[in-house]
Amino acid sequence: MLLDTGQRRWVVAFLILSAVAALAFVPYARTATHGPRGGTWPGLVYGSIGLALILFGAALGVRRKVPTWRIGRATTWMKGHLWLGLLSYVLILFHSGFKLGDGLTLVLMLLFTVVIVTGIYGVILQQFLPRMMLLRIPLETVYEQIDSVVAQLRAEADGLVSAVAGPLPAVEERTRARRWRDRGFRHRATRGPSATPPPAPATALVPEGAALRESYVSIIRPYLDIELPSDGRLATEAGATELFQHLRLTVPPVLHSQIQELEVICDERRQLAQQKRLHHWLHGWLMVHVPLSMALLLLAIVHAIMSIRF
Repeated sequence: MLLDTGQRRWVVAFLILSAVAALAFVPYARTATHGPRGGTWPGLVYGSIGLALILFGAALGVRRKVPTWRIGRATTWMKGHLWLGLLSYVLILFHSGFKLGDGLTLVLMLLFTVVIVTGIYGVILQQFLPRMMLLRIPLETVYEQIDSVVAQLRAEADGLVSAVAGPLPAVEERTRARRWRDRGFRHRATRGPSATPPPAPATALVPEGAALRESYVSIIRPYLDIELPSDGRLATEAGATELFQHLRLTVPPVLHSQIQELEVICDERRQLAQQKRLHHWLHGWLMVHVPLSMALLLLAIVHAIMSIRF
């Protein structure tokens, strides 16, 4: 969710409601005999409204699970989740009198703080990571298809090298089995010749192809695996440029077209690796935010019931 001008009304509403709550808290804190506490009627009002807003925030997850429910626009729910969630934290602070407490109350405050912090962190990431992916990864594909695309890239590279340097170890049958299937969904418009079906295997091998084969098997091919090596020369654009420039000086010009194609394939592999990494950054915070939000909701309900009964 982007923080654009469409958020202005929500920001204004958040500031006004927070100011009203603060203005009401000041005389209450001054006149309370034992200080502001959650058990007083103003504290209960703050706590009840805060709990209601927490329940609203949790309702966003329910709406996502049932997308057929046409209850408001998704963007409105997201904005409400953000700003009303922040407002609920302010109200709960007033409810507790800015005290952490102990026992269940302490756990609740710590959980709530972590939930708010991770939520803000996620919103911050959403402001620049998608734009960064758009600028740095022109060949971006659907995240769930990245591994399939990588497998096709490796099959394509295997075919290029084996056509001029002979069969590669333990991949010839797999290369035939994967023969350039499902190419329609890939973003290959800028790939030039590779956007067309690959050339048929050469009838005669190039004697000088041994150098290309050796570099491919030892350096290039591991980089085209689904699991990237921890350290590789092709992980950076500078390292890749140096390697392929060295190959052009090592092999005869007749193999330069294969080297050019391999360089483009490795560039796409690098972009896919970067997309996967940024995707994990963009969505990884939910692995903390969502479970802790559910725990917060359950414990807040328990806290409310215990406060009413005891």
